Amino acid sequence: MIYIVAFFGVLGVLVFVHEFGHFIVAKLVGVKVLKFSLGFGPRLIGKQIGETEYVISAIPLGGYVKPLGESSRDKVGARERSRSFLHQSIPRRMAIVAAGPVANFLLAVFVFSLVFTIGVPQLMPVIGEVAAGYPAQAAGIKTGDRILRVNAVKINQWVDLPEVIAKSEGKELQLTVKRGEALILVRVVPRPVVAKNIFGEEVKTYQIGITPSGEFVKKQEPAYKAVGMGVSQGWFFVKLTIVSIVKVIKGVVPAKQAFGGPVLIAQIAGKQAQEGLLNLVFFTAVLSVNLCVLNLFPIPILDGGHLLFLGVESIIGRPLSVKKMEVAQQIGLILILLLMALAFYNDIMRLIPPGAR
Repeated sequence: MIYIVAFFGVLGVLVFVHEFGHFIVAKLVGVKVLKFSLGFGPRLIGKQIGETEYVISAIPLGGYVKPLGESSRDKVGARERSRSFLHQSIPRRMAIVAAGPVANFLLAVFVFSLVFTIGVPQLMPVIGEVAAGYPAQAAGIKTGDRILRVNAVKINQWVDLPEVIAKSEGKELQLTVKRGEALILVRVVPRPVVAKNIFGEEVKTYQIGITPSGEFVKKQEPAYKAVGMGVSQGWFFVKLTIVSIVKVIKGVVPAKQAFGGPVLIAQIAGKQAQEGLLNLVFFTAVLSVNLCVLNLFPIPILDGGHLLFLGVESIIGRPLSVKKMEVAQQIGLILILLLMALAFYNDIMRLIPPGAR
């Protein structure tokens, strides 16, 4: 049950924020919004408030905002032409279209900032094990040592260490180590090794042969600093999402490993919910960044596709013909359906034990 609740909770928040972005910007620039729907397909419940009908629909895998005059086929009276979507300037229409992905990014930044303010556990740079035969052992590093600095770089948490060591490119490093109450200077030369990165690629890096003790501390950041960290974290996941997609296109990451659908999202959301509300909230923020990036890809029927059409219109000085846009949208729809089919297939295959396939 927790998996179902977590899935619909996460999806509902992401869809609502995305569509609210479109909705609020449309309202701000004076466009009349006819419908705000969470979900697709048949209407389950709804209420007319003012000029907008607010609806919850049967298929909860998305949503939409319907402005007046969204299509050239829509009939718009002369009195309401100024409030029609198609009669707005290109910058205004672009703002409405881009507002959905932007809202998802801002949600992620808000959540990341909130998490940093509440406090996140940090793995401390305290050594648990020293691998036999590695440079750390030869240099005299011991279990329980706390690394304070590597050369002139201050080490605040364990995650700071691998990057500093990798950047050494095998050159000697001076570690400032706290052992009990004493401060010790240790010189160590990292060893080149071949390891796998998060995409499964083999890369050359450098190690000294240490593992963390598992000691954590909760670190809270002041609000002004947390916002900056939230923006940095959001931008980090934007870049990671783009790199991941490029890796899939290049064939570096198998599509069966990269694509997941509702079942995978429900599994991850449920697991994060079991581990704590903070984990679930953080996962929602990461997913919100993914939704932002994917929606900006220039595929017809996605927001990025609409932005592409508007960009072409601004260059040639007129909208593309209805026929060309319909063909492009049909191609985009087929592509999206194929990707959804792949995601559902991957979900099903993940549920089947390897020995039963």
